[in-house]
Amino acid sequence: MTRAVPVWAAALATLIGGCQSVTTTAPGAIGVERRQSMLVSEQQVEQSAAQAYTAELTKAREQKQLNTDAAQLQRVRTIANRLIAQAPVFRADAANWQWQVNVQTSKDVNAYCMPGGRIMVYSGLIEQLKLTDAELATVVGHEIAHALREHSREAVSRAYAQQVGLGALGALAGLGSGSMQLAGMITNVTFSLPRSRLQETEADRIGLELMARAGYDPQAALSLWRKMAQLKQSSGSDFLSTHPSDASRLDDLEKLMPRALPLYQAAPRPAS
Repeated sequence: MTRAVPVWAAALATLIGGCQSVTTTAPGAIGVERRQSMLVSEQQVEQSAAQAYTAELTKAREQKQLNTDAAQLQRVRTIANRLIAQAPVFRADAANWQWQVNVQTSKDVNAYCMPGGRIMVYSGLIEQLKLTDAELATVVGHEIAHALREHSREAVSRAYAQQVGLGALGALAGLGSGSMQLAGMITNVTFSLPRSRLQETEADRIGLELMARAGYDPQAALSLWRKMAQLKQSSGSDFLSTHPSDASRLDDLEKLMPRALPLYQAAPRPAS
């Protein structure tokens, strides 16, 4: 006699069967070669990230916090654009992303880059840490690296796998309110959930190479994370809660300097 397969078992089989092992980026000179397991498509995440970012822009605009300082915005965009120009080193399709770079007036020490190249820098990050251009390039490059590596897609995939519930599986299949749920999950990943140590290390390494190729001294990455560590000791921060700054991070970056410095030395310098 043939037994009927439970609905949950069939759904789980679909979930496992839909898992893809992908290579999101080229290794670059510094080298990040880990393959990643994905349960949601790049297109799904891209569409949901667009919704989430638009919502953040709308909220900031309504609160009169969006791009209020023209000089600061120009500075951030100039630095970001130099980094963005190097993104195709890691993935050619990044040249076709609809990149956006904005600044939100806020005391929070924070920055992020949502999937597809949607960047936001908070003014508190620049002002409280008194960042040099190269230090600011460290932060923006790090956040761009998260997007290039599709760390949000990876985190959402992991969350779906952990839930293994029919609601999550239905959303994965594009049923019900899946799009809105996914947008909410991307917002949660961006602002609340900590990145894994492995993801942080990958973002550090790719970000270091991006800034060096863009003509920003990679040694500034060390001073930036030391400033972060000092701030962590004196106050709490949303950025610091999701971006650990510790001795192992500095040690890893110092070990990578022999590979990053030649890229910097060969790169054209930003206009002063």
